[in-house]
Amino acid sequence: MKTLKIGNKKIGIKHPTYFIADIGANHDGSLARAKKLIRLAKFSGADAAKFQHFSAKTIVSDVGFRKLRNIKSHQSRWKKSVFSVYQAASVNKKWTKVLKKYCNKIGIEFMTSPYSLEIVDEINAYVKAIKIGSGDITWIDIVKKIAKKKKVGIIATGASNLSEVEKAVQEYIKINKSLVLMQCNTNYTGDKKNINFVNLNVLKQYRKKFPKIILGLSDHTFGHSSVLGAVALGARVVEKHFTDNNNRIGPDHFFAMNPVTWKKMVNATRELESALGDGLKKIEKNETTTAVVQRRSIRANQKLKKGTIVKESMLDFLRPCPKDALRPSDKKLILNKKLKKNLQYHDIIKSSDVR
Repeated sequence: MKTLKIGNKKIGIKHPTYFIADIGANHDGSLARAKKLIRLAKFSGADAAKFQHFSAKTIVSDVGFRKLRNIKSHQSRWKKSVFSVYQAASVNKKWTKVLKKYCNKIGIEFMTSPYSLEIVDEINAYVKAIKIGSGDITWIDIVKKIAKKKKVGIIATGASNLSEVEKAVQEYIKINKSLVLMQCNTNYTGDKKNINFVNLNVLKQYRKKFPKIILGLSDHTFGHSSVLGAVALGARVVEKHFTDNNNRIGPDHFFAMNPVTWKKMVNATRELESALGDGLKKIEKNETTTAVVQRRSIRANQKLKKGTIVKESMLDFLRPCPKDALRPSDKKLILNKKLKKNLQYHDIIKSSDVR
């Protein structure tokens, strides 16, 4: 698997997990709030502050949503029309340069998801990575356009099947090999039962199918259990929604992480990364003493005179096992051989003690 770089951060299986705080619509139409959330994201341990660039007319059909019947989703909780909510949630294009400059000042990467072909061009100069949301995975035109920008691409794969994922990945990497592929579940209802549908083991399928691509998780469940599971399975990019107050009115506040829960998530992940180790089985530095005091060695279970032929009935296998002692698995080295010296009760027997 290759290593990618976003700004000054390396991303890959041997590097710390990269955290993207998706501020999304949680700025609530206020530039001051957007800046505040950037500051809080940085303080909480995020590597990138992400927004979503769209205008309502480039992402949803007002007529189409008004005609929908009997389809329940997180949007059924909204008190306004879907079109109105997207209008209020859109990022003012005049903010882009301001937000980028502020992120640079704070020391956090500016990132966004562009939701039109035109917006891809508009935001390109301000980002080093571009996120493709799950809803656009079958819009191959935008996948290709983003790939041509030669930035790091991040594709979320919620509500999609494997053939759709394969198609998007193949079209992207034909143009640009710098890709992060994220498992995702796009149920935004905040239902605690959604944890049952995160399906982290898809990451195993992705690893087998796309061995050279860095994996990640875009997550919308409460807490960080799914994040820890994903990291243990090899994900090295994590995206979750971010707010300062889960009680604020808005489409994404109630299920988002806040500064306290975000920091706990990052700290727990760093602890997990330390625990994962290098994957090579060996006696670790902190257990060299344990290897002595907990392992058994071969010892004489009686006084033995020089010239005695060693039989198994003369031996005990007991702790500790000094570095120069034989282990029980080494008994063939001394059985039926003649002692070259006298041994006292529970002396260790070395291979050099027999001939």
